[in-house]
Amino acid sequence: MDHRENRNDRMRPLGEWALRFFNYSIKKECLIYVTDFTEKELSKNYSYEEIEVIFELIDSVNLLRRIKVREDQFGEAAKLRTERRVPFGDALNAVVARDLSAVVITRDHHFEDLQDIAISKKPEDLV
Repeated sequence: MDHRENRNDRMRPLGEWALRFFNYSIKKECLIYVTDFTEKELSKNYSYEEIEVIFELIDSVNLLRRIKVREDQFGEAAKLRTERRVPFGDALNAVVARDLSAVVITRDHHFEDLQDIAISKKPEDLV
């Protein structure tokens, strides 16, 4: 979303950093996972066509992996949400990332409380 909306926060070019991260990921041939839950969340702000455009660059080089969230992952995320007082979607992304041995790329501060579940990094930390 940072790249698509060319976001910044007055001092930092968040959209530019997101693009650098995607280019870095492509160069290093890193897989990028997106869950059906995340796509559903994106559909609140974007049309299906816009979502496809967001993923087009990654998908064109065959590095995008669309993942269906399992029932047990939903259950564990619901428990984490209550225990850690974090949003359900953040808990779910952490659980799925752990199960995939993946790193969550995010600016969301809630992931600080989930580092024992899954490692999270900001895009600019990797490029």
